[in-house]
Amino acid sequence: METNYFENWSGELGRTMPLKIYGHAGKPVLFIPCQDGRFFDFENFGMTDTFAPWIDSGQCMVFSIDTVDAETWSDRDGDPYLRIRRHEQWINYITREVVPFARDWTNRRNGWDGYPGLMSFGCSMGATHALNLYLRFPDLFDRCLALSGVYNASYFLGDYMDEVVYRNSPTDYMANLPADHPFIEEYNRHRAVVCVGQGAWEEQWSTRELDRRFHELGINIWVDFWGPDVNHDWPWWHKQVPYFLPYLL
Repeated sequence: METNYFENWSGELGRTMPLKIYGHAGKPVLFIPCQDGRFFDFENFGMTDTFAPWIDSGQCMVFSIDTVDAETWSDRDGDPYLRIRRHEQWINYITREVVPFARDWTNRRNGWDGYPGLMSFGCSMGATHALNLYLRFPDLFDRCLALSGVYNASYFLGDYMDEVVYRNSPTDYMANLPADHPFIEEYNRHRAVVCVGQGAWEEQWSTRELDRRFHELGINIWVDFWGPDVNHDWPWWHKQVPYFLPYLL
């Protein structure tokens, strides 16, 4: 498996951010680690082996990045106003810096000059971020695999709410999405999977809220609830990835 490592300066975050690419061709997949995670978690937790059939066959390339969760969602004692704005800087880092980099790399590797949409992928808080990116930026992300996420900002920020929190809380902004919003047509041209188990440490309530809202709006996102034996942990995510990935690729 071909790998490439970069340390790129981020003007949005004001610091150097590492990024590692796995693969040589195919669909660009943005991997977002679990809470407080690092770019090397994709490899260290064995996702390289799980993705290997699709990476080695040139069906996808994975771009693995760092989070800034320790400064944002995880900083329970910090000022929520500052925390959520730091998070929005990280969102800008992804959309304004990582996405153009990934598109350019993918286009050069695939030998064409198009602008492919990326697939966002994450587990746990990585899924929270992955689905938020997919729903907010359908012009940049046309695929999503979100495993075991929580999709309401109050889980991390309590009762604090402002306009920046709102646009990073999918259950809130989807609840108010008009039935004629142009994003709905875009979602239905794309493909996304939201999956959660019903076992230990899984939180299902926000997924159920989104599932209900997707049905109300006619949004064809595959929401899948696995059984009571399915826990919030890597062994299950390793089983879910090969189950859903052929549908997305």
